[in-house]
Amino acid sequence: MSRVSIVSGGALGIGGATSRRLAARGDTVVLNDIDGDAAAATRDEIVAAGGSCVVVVGDIVEPDVVARVVETALGITGRIDVLINNVGDFRPASKDFLRSRPEQWERLHELNLLHVLRLTHAALPHLIEQGGGAAIVNNSTVEAFRGIPGNAVYSAYNAGVSAFTKSLSVEVGRHGIRVNAIAPDLADSEQTPAALMLNGKDPALIPTWVPLGRFGRVEEYAAVIEFLSSDAASYLTGHTIPVDGGTLAASGWYARVDGKGWTNFPLHA
Repeated sequence: MSRVSIVSGGALGIGGATSRRLAARGDTVVLNDIDGDAAAATRDEIVAAGGSCVVVVGDIVEPDVVARVVETALGITGRIDVLINNVGDFRPASKDFLRSRPEQWERLHELNLLHVLRLTHAALPHLIEQGGGAAIVNNSTVEAFRGIPGNAVYSAYNAGVSAFTKSLSVEVGRHGIRVNAIAPDLADSEQTPAALMLNGKDPALIPTWVPLGRFGRVEEYAAVIEFLSSDAASYLTGHTIPVDGGTLAASGWYARVDGKGWTNFPLHA
């Protein structure tokens, strides 16, 4: 019997790569996304490659969409084996917290933290009742672990995702359920294309910002999610794994443009 895996925001970017990767290993993917056309395209790609995918279109922050996703998953085999809480966005953004508005905070809360709580809360009774063996993987961000000017609210809610991951793992470990997260940075995706991140800057400077010398590919993030949701990670729980090319480890240090070591004063790079 194949695993049943829920992927929220599973049509594009890291979510799309995760849907394809889990389907390729034999999972039946319940793909939720607010973009129906993109979801259908990803489903068709999965099916054409020999995989299995069911689409549930809707905004996962809405309780009725959460209910439909869980009901759809349970209707396949009566189990939910993997839950990937992937949805997240730094938009709507503002120049700084001073000029931000409460309605922005509320939407960022829905997009980055509230839906994680809602979908996990709806699925959890079933994960417990089926006798364990399930894995939950949340999508946080490296910005939860460092300062990011102009995105203080986004950072705060994702820090909440990582804290939730750690605390929930302690609660549900006795039920045989594992809970982990990834913390991405610099993904070249539909949401954050490389051209947007560069914003006119010289691509040759990328190795001065990222220790591995390039932006990440969505497939690389999806590979870590697949690992965390697999039996290969059967004794790993409660952790947020940075998938960032080394930017968090560098913690503000940059390679000098002249190749002569490192600097934490980028104007002097």
